[in-house]
Amino acid sequence: MVIQVENLGKIYRIGRAQRRHDTLRDFVADCGLRIANLARRNPTSEAHNPNADDRIWALKGVSFEVKQGEVVGIIGRNGAGKSTLLKILSRITEPTEGRARVKGRVRSLLEVGTGFHPELTGRENIYLSGAILGMKKAEIDRKFDEIVDFSGVEKFLDTPVKRYSSGMQVRLGFAVAAHLEPEVLLVDEVLAVGDAEFQKKCLGKMEGVAKEGRTVLFVSHQMNAVRTLCRTCMLLKDGVLSLRGEPEPVIARYLGSDSSNHQWVASGDHSRLANPYFTPTRMTIVDRQLQPITRDIRADEEFGVLIEGIAEKLDSALTVGFAVYRVSGELLFWALHTDAKQDMWPIISKGRNSLIGWVPAHFLNEGDYSVELIISLHFISWISQPGVNAPTIRVSIRGGLSESPYWIMARPGLTSPIISFEVLENQR
Repeated sequence: MVIQVENLGKIYRIGRAQRRHDTLRDFVADCGLRIANLARRNPTSEAHNPNADDRIWALKGVSFEVKQGEVVGIIGRNGAGKSTLLKILSRITEPTEGRARVKGRVRSLLEVGTGFHPELTGRENIYLSGAILGMKKAEIDRKFDEIVDFSGVEKFLDTPVKRYSSGMQVRLGFAVAAHLEPEVLLVDEVLAVGDAEFQKKCLGKMEGVAKEGRTVLFVSHQMNAVRTLCRTCMLLKDGVLSLRGEPEPVIARYLGSDSSNHQWVASGDHSRLANPYFTPTRMTIVDRQLQPITRDIRADEEFGVLIEGIAEKLDSALTVGFAVYRVSGELLFWALHTDAKQDMWPIISKGRNSLIGWVPAHFLNEGDYSVELIISLHFISWISQPGVNAPTIRVSIRGGLSESPYWIMARPGLTSPIISFEVLENQR
């Protein structure tokens, strides 16, 4: 086995930063404070309050083996422990318990610029990286032109890396990692920084690396990339290895693992939003059969936002709909039931009502979004106002961007429509 992981665990301290001793004076002062706390038996001191430092298991009881030449995808939500695992395998951090054995030369690409000295040029960093891997200068010389050609940074080769853009650093970092012949290649989500053409080159290169008998561990949120590249997949959830196997069943488990944010149902919020015109009772994401969708949605799927509520009094100024935001806070659009011509508006009657707005396929780009409920008397008063008191549900778009080999990862821009193109005959 190239990689053997046994009962691996890692604890991080949260809630209070660990003390950092930049100078001897800081260290002595900190020791003095600890002694004083012990002498006073301060009940809030670290010595007498076992809960002063909250701790969280970033990894717990993780065990697995990877054979030579395997390409293994590691998936999971943010905070699942994926990056922590790679950092332990890279010897960047030590485990709290258990052990991890890696045979052969390891090259990691965990963050933009990983392993580069910012003051050195691209050329110097290529040779430095090779030396760290134990390669002789003659070996690096043989690979040098391939690295430069693959990275596309030839014009900036003698410029300090600190002046590179993040995309340039990723291109050079991956080129170095893939071409200097490590036995084990560890790659985190950094490929998302590169452009689509470079992402395609990277995936092709990793496939080539695996065919040469080298081992790749690939952390990604891009399910299409995992499907394309990996023959084995591992799902981490809350620091625990939840499932390992062929990509499809593992990805299916991952995409359906978090349905808690796909629906809002009025409970305590009911009275807060109660009104005679439209009191909302439920908002959820549904498919064409009106079944709730509790998984991530492919970009080539349409989905509906179902809004249910009770109307006791009719008012022609009533407006019901939803707003869609990126998780970063950027507003993409509002959709209202009164957007069409007035004679096309859905009719809201007294009693229970169900409205549904359809988001078309190939509209949203890959990513995570929030959907917020809109209810108002148009230009009169708010009932459910986005960003203020609106109920919110979450939508994640993963994969299905197009059938083109260029777009297995997120496209540039906020949306990802597929526009039809045609060649016109030359007109004279």
